[in-house]
Amino acid sequence: MYLRTITAENYRSLRSIRMDLGSVNLFVGANGAGKSNLYRALQLIKSAADGRFSQAIAEEGGIYSSVWSGGFAKHKKARIVFDAEIVDEETGLVYRYRIETGFRPAPPAAGFSHEAQIKQEEMHVDTGRRPHVMMRRKGGHISVRDETGRMADYPEQALTSETALFMLGDAGRYPEISTLRHIISQWRFYHGFRSDAGSPLRNPCLAITAPMLDEDGGNIAAVFATLAHTRQDTVDLDRAVHDAFDGAVLSVPEPEEYARFGLVLPEFPNRVFQPRELSDGQIRFLALAAALLSYRRPRFIALNEPEASLHPDMLPALADMIASASADSQIWVVTHSQALADAISQRCGVRARTVIRKNGATWIEGMTLTGEMRDEDPV
Repeated sequence: MYLRTITAENYRSLRSIRMDLGSVNLFVGANGAGKSNLYRALQLIKSAADGRFSQAIAEEGGIYSSVWSGGFAKHKKARIVFDAEIVDEETGLVYRYRIETGFRPAPPAAGFSHEAQIKQEEMHVDTGRRPHVMMRRKGGHISVRDETGRMADYPEQALTSETALFMLGDAGRYPEISTLRHIISQWRFYHGFRSDAGSPLRNPCLAITAPMLDEDGGNIAAVFATLAHTRQDTVDLDRAVHDAFDGAVLSVPEPEEYARFGLVLPEFPNRVFQPRELSDGQIRFLALAAALLSYRRPRFIALNEPEASLHPDMLPALADMIASASADSQIWVVTHSQALADAISQRCGVRARTVIRKNGATWIEGMTLTGEMRDEDPV
């Protein structure tokens, strides 16, 4: 399963942008160009699958902070729109999900004034002959294709803050909707791991087998323990740690009630440095290693400025991990570092896309209105 296209309209600096995506998607650009808004648009699609769409917008300041501020034509409603196409390479099926959100109408209806109110949702499945509508939502009313193949009214009305994708995908009666919701829910976004003294990265965690890293990194010790003692294969992880830290070795003892890890540095071969003793750069690199080299990699991994706090000497090892992860996962990287972008380009055979401002809106240099890149030759 891979994300083939994404469309975002009227979200922050994203006036109207559609992008075709590949296995590795690499973005560079100046501060203020809107790179993080592209990343955040993807996070909001995941939040729709998780049932947290309105909450996620509220956490970034509410609908008034999220909507495009450049103005709208009189005949157009102020709506934020996200649209994603996901392809199942095994079956050839194409899943498409679209969500529109906007302001509370006047006079006031249900919901609160700064809350993002979900206006419409649609999900299609294209079998190769033609797309079939599986779910359509307008306001609180939901129509869904039932087991007979007919569109029928769903018995429950959706609240303005609820997504139909989550409601129906969690109901267990609509396999296509459940499949899409599960696919999107497996996406992982890693940005700005905390590295302070109270960071989850610096503390032991309960010893529970962990196939992939949580987005806050709180199960990092369990991810390492799963690789070391369940899979019993840490070759890629050991190489990454060795290359990033000039010959260091990751220590992962057999877990009991809690999982733990430490780092043995070459200049102190008889001592294990605990996570609380590691530098910000060291602990963040290890978190990225857990994210990219876990027992089971997510179908989609997004990294926002992963070079933060890393020493420049660590960037080649980070690029190696990204290239390794791209064998199983679709990768999205936003970076300020040209050195990291060059290293990823060299290892993955992709060109970095330059994010720019065009007429006040975020755009990709060299991209057509349909989302294709002009004259993009292989690296």
